[in-house]
Amino acid sequence: MFIRTKENITAVEWGNGLSYRFLVGADGMGFTVAETVVHAGSKSRLQYRRHLEACYCIGGRGQVTTADGSVRYELRPGVLYALDQHDAHFLIADDREDLLLISVFSPALRGDEVHSLDGAGFSEY
Repeated sequence: MFIRTKENITAVEWGNGLSYRFLVGADGMGFTVAETVVHAGSKSRLQYRRHLEACYCIGGRGQVTTADGSVRYELRPGVLYALDQHDAHFLIADDREDLLLISVFSPALRGDEVHSLDGAGFSEY
């Protein structure tokens, strides 16, 4: 057994926010658990080709949309979304406050991954 506290984790600037990665690959658990902060007013083009991801909203508001924009889900505390098909998507935080998520990745992240959000494609890792 081991214990981690947020105060003892160095946040990773992932592209449009911060990721506090509580579990990573080196921990041997097979999955990652992170608290993800998505900066207010940001829109991120994301896709995880090597990981499945589920995110549970614990604060703020926003949206997650399909790559083509045809399907849009509202995010608010108590809502979970799961990217079970390596879905390309947009993660959009409301303009008024940061969006806070608990994110789970399988398989586990190394822990140092960041997004490149300045290109035309969907950022992946």
